[in-house]
Amino acid sequence: MNFNPFDLVKNAKAIQEQLAKVQEELNGLSAVGSAGGGIVRVTLNGQFEILSVELDPVAVDPRDIPMLQDLIAAAHADAMEKIKEEIKSRAGSLAGIPGLGGMMPGFPQS
Repeated sequence: MNFNPFDLVKNAKAIQEQLAKVQEELNGLSAVGSAGGGIVRVTLNGQFEILSVELDPVAVDPRDIPMLQDLIAAAHADAMEKIKEEIKSRAGSLAGIPGLGGMMPGFPQS
């Protein structure tokens, strides 16, 4: 890894502006995860907070509560994965800032 701390200091203002922009975009981000062929849907925001849980009446079988719990957990995991992918996509613009790309796993060194 060829990391030059002076590049990071030199570009601190640009990094701070980019991070603020990404944070602002994340505040408006949401994703819907589903499970069981869409009978359970969970909506998360960019902070991974649950905004809503939607259940098809078919999913509500009082004799099989564990299945419903598993479906809710699976829908939540699906929505989290979508939010993570969107964060990776949007944070990609930070990789182009000299000195920062080499510090972030998965990002090319500048």
